[in-house]
Amino acid sequence: MTSLVCTLQHHQDDVNWCAFSAKLLATCSGDKTLRIYNTNNFSELAFSPLSGHGYGVHCCCFSACGQFLASCSTDATTVVWSMVTGEIEAVLEHPGRSPVRICALSPDSLHLVSGAADGTLALWDFPSKQLQRTGGVTETTVVACSFSPCSQMFMSGSTYGDLRLWDLNMNQLVAEKNAHDLGVSCCTFAPNIFSGGQVVQFQLASCGQDSLLKIWTINKFSSGGCKMQLLHTLTGQSAPVLSCAYSSDGQLLVSGSVDKSVTIYDANNGRLLYTLTQHERYVTACSFSPTSQLLATGSMDKTVNIWKLSDGCSGHKESTQTSNEGRTSAGRSKLLVSDWSEDDVSQWLAEEGLGGLVDTFKANNIDGTELLGLTKETLASELHIESVGVRNKILRKVEELKSDSVCSGTPDEFLCPITRELMREPVIAADGYSYEREAIESWINTKNRSSPMTNLPLLTTLLTPNHTLKMAIGRWKTSQ
Repeated sequence: MTSLVCTLQHHQDDVNWCAFSAKLLATCSGDKTLRIYNTNNFSELAFSPLSGHGYGVHCCCFSACGQFLASCSTDATTVVWSMVTGEIEAVLEHPGRSPVRICALSPDSLHLVSGAADGTLALWDFPSKQLQRTGGVTETTVVACSFSPCSQMFMSGSTYGDLRLWDLNMNQLVAEKNAHDLGVSCCTFAPNIFSGGQVVQFQLASCGQDSLLKIWTINKFSSGGCKMQLLHTLTGQSAPVLSCAYSSDGQLLVSGSVDKSVTIYDANNGRLLYTLTQHERYVTACSFSPTSQLLATGSMDKTVNIWKLSDGCSGHKESTQTSNEGRTSAGRSKLLVSDWSEDDVSQWLAEEGLGGLVDTFKANNIDGTELLGLTKETLASELHIESVGVRNKILRKVEELKSDSVCSGTPDEFLCPITRELMREPVIAADGYSYEREAIESWINTKNRSSPMTNLPLLTTLLTPNHTLKMAIGRWKTSQ
């Protein structure tokens, strides 16, 4: 059986990835941060959140010993962090300065590969943090990558739907050009190596926009050749599958989907064991702990769920467990902050460590509308909160609420592709996409006039106000 251990609700935007080490859990988000938790009790480490990226963080991965964490971002960098101090160890700038969508560390921690929006792959020597080689496929975006358990090969997947196997010299060993119709979302090697005679065999899972999860066998022959064959096609989800991961023993395979579900399979025969339906939006990330029966799943609902799996999972069961705390927070989160009651505000204060102010807020009848209108002056003169630090904390938390309220359920076309925030001054760039004016101007000034979406050169830096989109956003905000 499975049970929900806890729900982590600290990110302010979509959770894009989660990764376990032996003792830590790392999560990353469109809010530009990474958060690090102790897996004993899922308390956040003192140096968390990590805030070194300029744009949303797409992926993160631990070194084998757990001493380092690598993360990649739309800001065209892969950052290496110390998990002892939380400090940045290195900033690896991707060749061509293209947004980096995926990064992966080899099991022996000697190599790191990063894949970008322009189709390039960069292979780095991890101990020295030096670029070794580049390769890839043009006119596509690399969105998936995984090293083989022997650390001598890695698989990449792209939005064109192809899977390509590479050696450490960037020689292409296998190309499965139609692995997933409409694009690959994720791929991951199983941890097991099967050896017999002149053949070494690996297994790989991949998922994509075709709503399928596939299991492949890869045979590497002593002659140097490789062969890739489809073993299972799993159809347990009804919408694009965005993420997949093997358990540390290779016996279980998990996937997350646009249909908001998490599915767990027997990796040996492809049999569906569990379907988890706790998340309220797309499930974008999933990861098994290497040292315990824990599973983490991340979502566009900005949460990370931690699940406990029992030994000997069998049978297909639905699981929708949720803690009382999770239900309470979820119920309130469905309301606009302006619709909160005084009790909702009191509960929010308690959750934010401001429980000592509950009586003061209740005495002044502070509901959601009043909360959003608070200023330093009203906190000091009307609510008589003398501490400058407490006043600043309240206002900071209120600003987070405003941002969270705006982004929750916002139509994707109203969000700037760079910042993933609701646009105030949308403009159309030469690539035909709309961006927040300040964000695209900053991008053009620092990214050599390339398009954030296509990575092709912008023929002009002229920006045209998108009045139609601005009016649509205004109407949507009014309707909320």
